[in-house]
Amino acid sequence: MIRSFVLFIFLPILVNAQTKGAMEKTYTYLALGDSYTIGEAVLLKNNFPYQVVQLLRDRGYNFSAPEIIAKTGWTTDELEAGMKDYRFLSKYDFVTLLIGVNNQYRGREVIEYKEHFEELLKKAIELADGKAKHVIIVSIPDYGATPFAQNMDTEKIKKQIDVFNGVAKALSIQYKTHFVEITEASKEVKNDKELVAEDGLHPSAKEYKKWAEKLAKQIEAQLK
Repeated sequence: MIRSFVLFIFLPILVNAQTKGAMEKTYTYLALGDSYTIGEAVLLKNNFPYQVVQLLRDRGYNFSAPEIIAKTGWTTDELEAGMKDYRFLSKYDFVTLLIGVNNQYRGREVIEYKEHFEELLKKAIELADGKAKHVIIVSIPDYGATPFAQNMDTEKIKKQIDVFNGVAKALSIQYKTHFVEITEASKEVKNDKELVAEDGLHPSAKEYKKWAEKLAKQIEAQLK
């Protein structure tokens, strides 16, 4: 009875100490991608990396401002090139990777995408101090549902993006990273125009918030 009583007293204290430690540390977050990552057509504070950080700060975690390596129009090989001369920190607590829509848009081969994406994923894991579970792949949204694509072959766009996402998901399983699916929800823009920015193509702050909530949930699960 005494042993049980001692465990009952100290277990909550140990849990609280662990939680307190997680709250006191300052975390770093690196976001790799293209226009979807920088938040083309929305204010910087409204892109998904900044919204992720703000959500986690609201929950009591200390996060530095997100470090973003992304540019509108970038394909996988262009992201690779953009990373070569960048001065990274020695490591990051979390890394997200969202890239590939421009490979599809330009008609690039899927096999080429796989080769480049795998190298990017390896680099992301390395930057996350080798912690694969601290790397999150974000699926490519379906821009075929946006006003921008109203005169395009939207069924072809959907099928091709599904193939690219299938490759990314398979690699996430192979390398034991996380995969956050936002593609299906991105199609809701057909019924809610507030989910698309003024350019008729990129997500609005409202849509990015949906992504951010999923990512923040995934990151917080690693912190507990």
